[in-house]
Amino acid sequence: MFHQLWSERDERVPAHRKLNAEGHPTVSDISAHIAGEESERSDLLSVQDRATGDVYGYCGLVFDGNGAEGEPEIAFELLRSAQNRGYATEAATAVLAWAVSAGHERAWASVWEWNAASRRVLTKLGFVDSGQDRPASEHGRNILTVMSLPPMNAPSMGRKVHPE
Repeated sequence: MFHQLWSERDERVPAHRKLNAEGHPTVSDISAHIAGEESERSDLLSVQDRATGDVYGYCGLVFDGNGAEGEPEIAFELLRSAQNRGYATEAATAVLAWAVSAGHERAWASVWEWNAASRRVLTKLGFVDSGQDRPASEHGRNILTVMSLPPMNAPSMGRKVHPE
């Protein structure tokens, strides 16, 4: 699934985040990186259809991201075939509830300005532009967004999610 995500990425995504002309990273390359000790800490989970078992992508927290020290950055990516069906919003809602239960007070997300679908998901979740200017590159402008998370005893966030 990760290899397919890499092959579907928008042409504007930086080259180091896409498959190269030789098809790297391969499935083995990606597996070795995930298992490697040098890999940054992250808590990425598969986004899976409960009824069919199909895996559509990932969603989770990254702790060496672009936000403030010690505060998680949410990351999500879905296969094109699963986009615009609410999966990203539902998965991100569950991940943010998990962040709240872990005691985090804020979450961050970076998104390319041209990535309208991800920007809509982040807006639905309550993320706003942090105001921290990030330099534009040949890939476009990357917006750093932030969201204050509700206290643990506040009512649940967003859509109802069924933990299993």
